[in-house]
Amino acid sequence: MAIVPGSGDAPAQYTLRAGEARLDLNARLGQPLVLRHTGAIACTHCGRATKKSFAQGYCYPCFKKLAQCDTCIVKPETCHFDAGTCREPEWAERHCFQPHVVYLANSSGLKVGITRATQMPTRWLDQGAIQALPIMEVDTRQQSGFVEMLFKEQVADRTNWRAMLKGEVEPLDLIAERDRLMASLDSGLAGLRERFGADSLRPLDAAALHFDYPVLEHPQKIVSHNFDKQPEVAGTLLGLKGQYLLLDTGVINLRKFTGYEVCVA
Repeated sequence: MAIVPGSGDAPAQYTLRAGEARLDLNARLGQPLVLRHTGAIACTHCGRATKKSFAQGYCYPCFKKLAQCDTCIVKPETCHFDAGTCREPEWAERHCFQPHVVYLANSSGLKVGITRATQMPTRWLDQGAIQALPIMEVDTRQQSGFVEMLFKEQVADRTNWRAMLKGEVEPLDLIAERDRLMASLDSGLAGLRERFGADSLRPLDAAALHFDYPVLEHPQKIVSHNFDKQPEVAGTLLGLKGQYLLLDTGVINLRKFTGYEVCVA
């Protein structure tokens, strides 16, 4: 799904990409929706047919050879580029050796995260965050991983997706949280600046962003649909949040099924 932030008081706008077709999901709120998995799965990188999807959209050979599927993508501090063992050095130079932003977000409570500067605000909308605040810019993905590790000593780095979908999230003063964390982690941040250079970690003086989502009704009990167990998912569309469809029959994370051939009605 493609998500763009709403303007003014309007909620985020969701578009379902189905082949060449584009479906305005906001316009389908309150209406029946049927998603039917045909059984076909294609690798999003090479296009070959695969019986099982790995890392949200890849066949097994691509999963094993692509740098974007390596462990260091989810644990940037373990980057092994300098050791000469990167799977795709040219890809890493384009994606990992680019400015990254460390941020605070509120999706199910306070969390820390990292993203390329070009991925804001898409990253936060994908997570279902109701608030986000960029707090620091660094030169590389590895550096962002080390900063995130420091913050993880005091704040979560994951979203409780069930709480996020239930709408059980209170607004936070992200500016105050940023100042509190920066002060308490000052010595650790100083150590990283000494290691990578005085200008490697650059604090940002940004305003907190707020996001609204098109939800008619939050689920009280989470029932999760899975195309691998249930080829057809149907129900009345009650909401859209993060990469989830909220139906009266349950919820489904469409990002999890990237590469699946699905018919929509």
